[in-house]
Amino acid sequence: MTGMDLCTPLGYEVFSLRAGDRVTLSGVVYTARDEAHEKMMKEGIPFEPCGAAVYHCGPIIHKGKVLSAGPTTSARMNNLSGFLLTQGVRALIGKGGMSGQVVKQLKDRGVYLAFTGGCAALAASRMMLKGVYFEELGMAEAIWVIELDHLPLVVGIDARGGDIFEDVRRKAKVQFMARFNGKKGHVP
Repeated sequence: MTGMDLCTPLGYEVFSLRAGDRVTLSGVVYTARDEAHEKMMKEGIPFEPCGAAVYHCGPIIHKGKVLSAGPTTSARMNNLSGFLLTQGVRALIGKGGMSGQVVKQLKDRGVYLAFTGGCAALAASRMMLKGVYFEELGMAEAIWVIELDHLPLVVGIDARGGDIFEDVRRKAKVQFMARFNGKKGHVP
């Protein structure tokens, strides 16, 4: 299935998605990086998590507008995401994929949606600022409430354990081993 239009709050429709599918996402998302995750773990989630999408992003906000909102490396949140999924968050959004631990946590719960790094202006052009939580953490670490309008994404990890990032790593390793197998002393 490719080309699905998703809208928050997300429901069971995410379970039909497969790693590699292209989707668009509309509706409200919540940005969160390391410090916001840690604060939510201690103080609670300030938004309704059921069906929510959390975007690993530290946007640039100026005069009530989103100027730039590129994804941050999601692996930084590997050990910080499980509680969100347990509380009903259906999508994590970022770049670079996540650990095998998170792949397991996503099973039958949600998906990881990938956005291309370096496309912060494209992302911002699809966003409208709606509010903020934990503003005291600073611009990059606060939880910004952002409404999306058809942000283009790729399903990086699906709810069945499909993982495009692991597939690429596995294929690269096979090609590397096939190419350099038996060539002693050669360092690529």
